[in-house]
Amino acid sequence: MKVIFAPRTIFTLLSIFLLVSGCSSPGAQEEDVRQDAFTEEEAQLFAEMRETGILSWTPEMQLLGYRSPGVINPVRELEASHEPYPLPEAEEKITEVLYLYDDGVRDLGYYMDQMNAAGILVIKDGKILLEEYNYGNEPATTWITFSVTKSVLSMMFGLAIADGYISSVDDLVVEYLPELKGSAYDGVTIEQVLRMSSGVAWNEDYADPDSDVSAMQYMHSEVDLINYVKELDRVAEPGTQFNYNTAETNLAGSVLKAATGMYLTEYANDRIWQGFGMEHDASWNLMGENEIEHGGCCINASLRDYGRIGLMALNNGVNAQGDELLPEGWMQQSLEPAPSFGGYGYFWWLQDDGRYAATGIFGQHIHINPEENLIIAMHGKWDRATGSDLSAHRRAFIEGLTDAARNLSGEACCSEGAEVE
Repeated sequence: MKVIFAPRTIFTLLSIFLLVSGCSSPGAQEEDVRQDAFTEEEAQLFAEMRETGILSWTPEMQLLGYRSPGVINPVRELEASHEPYPLPEAEEKITEVLYLYDDGVRDLGYYMDQMNAAGILVIKDGKILLEEYNYGNEPATTWITFSVTKSVLSMMFGLAIADGYISSVDDLVVEYLPELKGSAYDGVTIEQVLRMSSGVAWNEDYADPDSDVSAMQYMHSEVDLINYVKELDRVAEPGTQFNYNTAETNLAGSVLKAATGMYLTEYANDRIWQGFGMEHDASWNLMGENEIEHGGCCINASLRDYGRIGLMALNNGVNAQGDELLPEGWMQQSLEPAPSFGGYGYFWWLQDDGRYAATGIFGQHIHINPEENLIIAMHGKWDRATGSDLSAHRRAFIEGLTDAARNLSGEACCSEGAEVE
């Protein structure tokens, strides 16, 4: 498992500085620093990005940073499988997407332009019905997931239970992180963390520079994280109040690391990237050099592998070879509505019709529709982290994609008089 930061990324950042200043470094061409991949203007932008929190990046910074892992942040690599889960192209594909939004009929091009979509993938019955990219992206382009990573982490807890590292979600957090004894997390179970219902105070306002989540941008070690959450107050009894909390998912990552004795990337590489079968190399952002990964954020993966994450969930962890990776019924358990909030499970967002999603800020999304055997995956760079208007537009577009996929099957059926298989 390679860590991309020391010395590679430190050298990359040094090279960027030298490019900006017009100097050169001895032996630079012998190092794997990718400096030839960046123009002087991009190098200057990287220099500015290092001084700017990721929540405040400009559109130009987003485009450059979201698909350039290992330059701004230290990462560990996930390696492509030699036997990726197959994603064949459907014989008949979606050619038109129409949906109603803002008192008008819109199409695919409108959505991609207005919502700054970097990629859209539709998979039905295990086959690709639509695959569109923007901004020069292509199937192998990796893109930051933000909180989509939380749902991956949820499945990793299922894997850890199957592998015997964790006895059950009823285990207490302090059993794995004894340094939290005496804090507001004392008495909180893993399940309550997975449901964002620890009862611990947290402000997740991305637009507030003084919020807890904004402060997280500047935590560079697991020790920083533990010390920060140890000082938080309890505002409700565990299990009784939902409060979206990215520190809680980072803390869940620390629990998983303590339980398995492995970095999150190492475990995910073995059980998901290799075990389920991901097609492309990927990476996971670290809190700092040689530090733990952000449990609640920032796997950098291709759009097709976003789709495979959806397939792993939809299949309850059964891979193409028929191996059952997750415990029996794990996804059903994960998707039971939390008593504190019916729209959330174990790091999955739930709809009342059985559909569910992994969602990240700035437009990252995996929509899973079990009834239609449908997965919709999205890369994006919204102009804001989130917003009710943005979510409403995405929902309308997803309905249009769902109708297009359904109508495609219906046309194939009814126009030929064939039975639906």
